[in-house]
Amino acid sequence: MSATELAAAIRRREVSSVEVLDHFVERIRELDGPINSVVHWDLERAGTAALAADAAVLAEGAGDEELGALHGVPMTIKDSFQTQGCITTSGSPALAGFVPTEDAWPVARLRDAGAIPFAKTNLPLFADDIQSFNEVYGTTNNPHDLDRTPGGSSGGSSAALAMGF
Repeated sequence: MSATELAAAIRRREVSSVEVLDHFVERIRELDGPINSVVHWDLERAGTAALAADAAVLAEGAGDEELGALHGVPMTIKDSFQTQGCITTSGSPALAGFVPTEDAWPVARLRDAGAIPFAKTNLPLFADDIQSFNEVYGTTNNPHDLDRTPGGSSGGSSAALAMGF
């Protein structure tokens, strides 16, 4: 499903946001090991947000206009985008403990639309290379051929997308 199709299924109560989050987490834990696309989790806050998203769907009178276009959809965020309360390294050892106090505007827009960030994806140092290696999280491999790179800048994101994460 696309993100908007998944959001529509959540609004129609065909699946809950909690179920979708659990599915993605289980899939990543089962399949990501040799790929190394997902490098940091934010599951406690994501779980709370998923419960709140499901409660909003169940609330009487909640219409689509009150729920964002991505309401309840769990998403990974590229580690170069500051994510409030979540380690954001940009692949730099100097930022390995950096926890932003606010979201970068793309992350804020995703949240405003109802998306639920739950993990960060790998990238090369400062998103500036044709491969996806950094000293903080290591190398992301191409899920179709582990001897190849998924590319740079958004290598972790592209590998996660290819794997259905």
